This record gives sequence, C-alpha cells and structure tokens, in this order.
Amino acid sequence: MAERIVKCIKLGQELPGLKTQPIPGELGKKIYDNVSLQAWNDFVEFFKMVINEYRLDLTNPLSDQIFAQKAEEYFFGENLSMPDGYIPPIAN
Repeated sequence: MAERIVKCIKLGQELPGLKTQPIPGELGKKIYDNVSLQAWNDFVEFFKMVINEYRLDLTNPLSDQIFAQKAEEYFFGENLSMPDGYIPPIAN
C-alpha cells in the first residue's frame, strides 16, 4: 500500500499524512485531510508543554476541549496563544 501524501497546511509541503484520523469528529477529519504526520508529531510535543503549563488533569473533560482548541489554533488559526506566564526555554 502506497504512503498517503498530503499538502500540509502547517509546513507548506507535500509530506506523508496520518494513517488514521487522530481524533473523532469534524476537526479530526480536517486534520487527517490537511496535516502531515510530521506536523502532527510537532503538535503533540507542543501540547505536552500546554499540559505542563496549565497543569491539566487529562481525566477531566475540559482537557479535551483545550486539546481541540489548541489543535484548531495550531493548524488552522491566525494566532496561537501560549499559556499565560509561559517563558520559552533558554537554548544551550
């Protein structure tokens, strides 16, 4: 089976796509159709930072809403908002 290629909305290149829809619903379909595997992996790393900064409890349904909001902003939004008080790590 040939690898599925998408025109990645985040990276602006034709790259291998996700093998399956990453989340259910319309947003999951939109991500599946428009986001590369590489960009999705980058988002997962970004969301780990969000989890830590907001100290999210992943068993709380509110975390799912924040995940969807951040995914929408990250891939399709104009302005990606960082958590209040976020200070980027200093490069060594």
